[in-house]
Amino acid sequence: MFWLNILAVKQQPVEQLMRSHWQTFGRNYYSRHDYEGVNSDRANTLVTQLRTAMPTLKGRKFGLREVAYSDDFSYTDPIDGSVSDKQGIRIGFTDGARIIYRLSGTGTQGATLRLYVESYEADVAQHNQDPQDALGDLIAIADEVAHIHSLTGMDTPTVIT
Repeated sequence: MFWLNILAVKQQPVEQLMRSHWQTFGRNYYSRHDYEGVNSDRANTLVTQLRTAMPTLKGRKFGLREVAYSDDFSYTDPIDGSVSDKQGIRIGFTDGARIIYRLSGTGTQGATLRLYVESYEADVAQHNQDPQDALGDLIAIADEVAHIHSLTGMDTPTVIT
């Protein structure tokens, strides 16, 4: 409803409204890559290797990006205070970009590896990129760190959103 209200008040097409917003505040690029039906043993190996590598990542450089932190985040329920550990492995970079790996066993066959990549771009000249191109270096870093293609046996994700 909020967005509909903005559109009604501004009387602008969505694209024009977004471009104006990006020009003022910069653009956040985001994408999720799902690798579905991954052999469960291979998926667990990938996550185990990531967890083992986490302590060695801080300060490491991948192209122009430097790792600021890595962690295996947990979620605390705000209602009952219960904690759910091992909700995903995050790798954050000094420029604010990040990669998140999450393993899900909810698929009908095998496991699903979800890869989230996001980065902020202040340069207006870079705001017209396709998200896959804008995030291309992070996607490559994600594979380099976790060996996604070799461990899953998949050349491309099943789903990209």
